[in-house]
This record gives sequence, C-alpha cells and structure tokens, in this order.
Amino acid sequence: MEWTYEKTGRFFAQCAEGLEELAAAELERLGAAKVDAGFRGVWFKADPPVLYRVNYCTRLCSRVLAPLLTFDCHSTKYLYRTAMKMDWASLFDVDRTFAITSSVSDSAVRHSQYAALCLKDAIVDQFRENTGRRPDVDRLSPDVRLDLHLLRNRAAISLDTSGGSLHRRGYRTGKVRAPIQETVAAAMLEMADWNGETPLRDPMCGSGTILAEALMRCSGIPAGYLRERFGFENMPGFSRQAWLDVRNACDAGMREPESGLLAGGDLDGAAVEAARVNLSALPWGGRVSLECAPFQELDGFREATIVTNPPYGLRLGEKAAAAGTLKEFGDFLKRRCSGSRAFVYFGDRGLIGSIGLRPGWRKPLRNGQLDGRLAMFEMYGTET
Repeated sequence: MEWTYEKTGRFFAQCAEGLEELAAAELERLGAAKVDAGFRGVWFKADPPVLYRVNYCTRLCSRVLAPLLTFDCHSTKYLYRTAMKMDWASLFDVDRTFAITSSVSDSAVRHSQYAALCLKDAIVDQFRENTGRRPDVDRLSPDVRLDLHLLRNRAAISLDTSGGSLHRRGYRTGKVRAPIQETVAAAMLEMADWNGETPLRDPMCGSGTILAEALMRCSGIPAGYLRERFGFENMPGFSRQAWLDVRNACDAGMREPESGLLAGGDLDGAAVEAARVNLSALPWGGRVSLECAPFQELDGFREATIVTNPPYGLRLGEKAAAAGTLKEFGDFLKRRCSGSRAFVYFGDRGLIGSIGLRPGWRKPLRNGQLDGRLAMFEMYGTET
C-alpha cells in the first residue's frame, strides 16, 4: 500500500493560529519546497533530508505530519472498516508501541476520544488477525504516533514524523506557574526580528523560556538539539546516515554568544533558580546573566531589546494586581529604557491599556488556550 505522502511528497507542519505565514517563511529557509500556508499549519514538499531538517530545526511548528489516507467518513463504523484495510504492518510491527492523537469538528462523529478508540481497535484487530498478537498502546512514550483529524466528515489519518510535540525542547525541567510555551516564545523573538544585534533583556523571566529561546536563536542551536528521538526514525525508508549528516551539518552552525548579550531576572527566587536550571541544559547557558530582583529596582536598559511575558491574572484579584504591575512596568520603560524597544506579551489582551503606553503595533499570538497579543513599544528621549 502506497501512502499519500509517498505519492505526493507533501507534509503538513502544524503551528499556532496566526503563525502560518511566519512558519511558512521558516520552512522555506529550511529547504522546504512548494510551501503553502493553511489554517493552523503549512503544507510543504520535502525529500527525507529536508524532512529531518525541518523537524530538527523548526522553532515555530509544533508537529510535522505525513498524510497516510484521507477519506469521507460519516460514522465510526466506516472509520473502523477503512482503517482495517490499511497496511499497518508496513509502518510498524507487533512489538512496537503506538499512540493516537485525535481531533473532531463539524462532523457526524462528535467525540474525538471515541474516534481514536475506533482507530486503535482497527489497528490491534488487524494485527491480531494476521499474527495472533497485538501491539501495545503507550500514551507517554510510544514508538509510533498517529494523528486522526476529522473535519466536516472528512477524515485524515497521518503519521507523526516528529514523535510528539516539538515545543517540548527538552531544556525545561525547572518550572513555575503559567510558563509560556516554547514555540510562543520563539514566535515573540521572530516577530521582534531579534537576531542578536542588540542586548536582549527579560526583567520578568519566570523559568527562563524566552531567554532559552533567545540563546538558541542567536547561537544557532537547533530547536531539537536536546530531543532524544524523532518520529521519522520509524518511517519506512528511514536513512540513519542521512539523518546523521543533517544533524551534524546543523550542529556545525552553532556559535558561542557574545558576553553580556542575554540577561534576565525575576522577583521570585524560585523562578530564577528554575531559569538557571533550564538554561544550564543548553550549550552556553551559563553565559545568560540572571538576578533575583523586581524590575522596579533595576537601573534600566538603554539601547536594548526587551522581550517579556508579564504575569497576568485569571481571577479577579489577580487581574487587578497584574494591571498594577503593568502600570509600574510602563513607567519603568518610559523613565529608564531610552532608546530601547519593548515587546510585551499580554495573555489577557484586555490589559494592554494598563501599561499606559501607546503600542507601535500589536499582533495576535496564542499561548495554548489564551488568545493573547504581542505589543511593541518604542522608547524615545532621555531617561529621567
């Protein structure tokens, strides 16, 4: 059985809503061909080395899918029957574990978990009929990940070439409350067009995700540098030598950052320690300066790029406190950051006015379920 991606050479890279054009440009830089931005993702063509490079280096995409089969589907019974006809043994054997992610919208099949269960049953039933044994499901660390997407009664079954979400870079072991997702932090830096030409500062760094992404970006550290494995390693026709060649070529472009280029801090000592632990997992992570101090006590930042994700409140009392913090931060920017540009992420876009500054622009940027905004503020004049 020839799978769809084998016939077309086309893959689909998932990304957050609103990042499609940025992700498309990134994929083109990584060598993808016939790039076409869609909804929450980008279609592209790639030979195996380019597919490996995309998975290893993309900072904005969360998963790269290889389409196996697309078909009309109005019931779980038809889903099961169709899946029973697919040649699963060509993708993995009975000794490999697998898992299924699923999403359903605007379809006669309404429950994503039940749809995934039907697909799982078809796979294990086929193996049992053919071999007398069945592969096991491992939701945490499977050998093979499959994706089922049902939209308007059209089903697409795909192989996950990433092997799990690419936003999990592997450096974030120390955590604090409400961290920003790695791909969102990378998108903030992309929107800020920061590439290491000016010092970067994050005075509310939390567990250091923005600083870690900035370090990886300016040092050319591939986003997947710390990942132990990828889904494409289990694809038919996988070439380990081609993958090692791609990885070695990408790693050869890494370079040590300039001293003093990256710095951050937070008033929460536990957050600063978490940031220190996270950064230590990366090459040159010790070159990022960290201090435990509220931004109100800092001297300020001249001619710098400030990228930060201030705390925001989901409950009423927290929201009032967040608004007060943003007002103080706006004063800090005006009085102590002349010549700088600040890129501030508002998880609650209703708080933008609290900072007391007029943004040069604001752009939609989702962080999980939060429909946030990234706003740019240009600081002019002399500090007072």
